[in-house]
Amino acid sequence: MGFVQHFDHVGITVADLDAATAFFVGLGLAADPKMTVEGEFLDTVIGMSGAATEIVMLRAPGGGTTLELSSFARPEHLPGSPGAPANELGLRNVAFQVENLRAAVEYAAAAGYGLVGGVGEYEGMWRMAYIRGPEGIIVSLAERIDK
Repeated sequence: MGFVQHFDHVGITVADLDAATAFFVGLGLAADPKMTVEGEFLDTVIGMSGAATEIVMLRAPGGGTTLELSSFARPEHLPGSPGAPANELGLRNVAFQVENLRAAVEYAAAAGYGLVGGVGEYEGMWRMAYIRGPEGIIVSLAERIDK
């Protein structure tokens, strides 16, 4: 017997919530209004006292899984590994299918975010690239080319 009913969201903690939100909105996600969460609920769930966080939920066209960006006001965030390679243990990337990979890569470059490696092609079906996005988040972008 399984317990999972559906995949809900992926959460990423960032230092600069506005910059991270702007990057993902620029890729085509829609942002819900920013909200603040604090109090007994948050303290209980994360196992810390006196915590406060701002959260933005981002949705891809067509719905489905959402991306939650959060930034802690209390306690202060701890530094991560923004230069972590793709094979470091832990959550390494968030992936999106895009309509125009070249344009998405150019958008990221214009915003100051570069490729981790290069643009690769998989068996004539997919073109894909990893972008090192805000806060070191690896953003995987894939374009279906076997249309």
